[in-house]
Amino acid sequence: MTTLPHKAWVLIADGEKALVLENITDGEDPNLQVRRKEEQDNPSDYEQSANRPGRMQEGRPGNQASGPRSAFQDTDWHELAKDRFADDLAEMLYEDAHKGKFDALVIAASPGVLGELRDKMHKEVRDRLIFEIPKTLTNHSIDDIEKIVTSEMSG
Repeated sequence: MTTLPHKAWVLIADGEKALVLENITDGEDPNLQVRRKEEQDNPSDYEQSANRPGRMQEGRPGNQASGPRSAFQDTDWHELAKDRFADDLAEMLYEDAHKGKFDALVIAASPGVLGELRDKMHKEVRDRLIFEIPKTLTNHSIDDIEKIVTSEMSG
């Protein structure tokens, strides 16, 4: 059974929002307070795309006008923005760990975001990571987050 230490940070994140909470009490009855809120403006890929994917005529040698047309793959701007957000979060955690702002970290994020963060996390942050919760909790109240984190860590 793992409990949430006093002053431990809890990062709640999805691909566009992050909330950094700090436990200001003990692990038996955590009281999480907001330390930082990060949000990225990340419209849908459709809204970010300037135009339709380009098309190329596939023809036979000497006869470029016939044959099927194929679309070039368009960039998924929405996914790129999510990846950049994970980069930014990993960098922010590194800077704060390096400054000694936290000794223990719990991350609650969707499995995809958790994987992105894990890949981008510096060793200094990984060494402070005590627990991971593969769930999206960004739209939960802080009271609910406290209960879920306590339940997951004691389970």
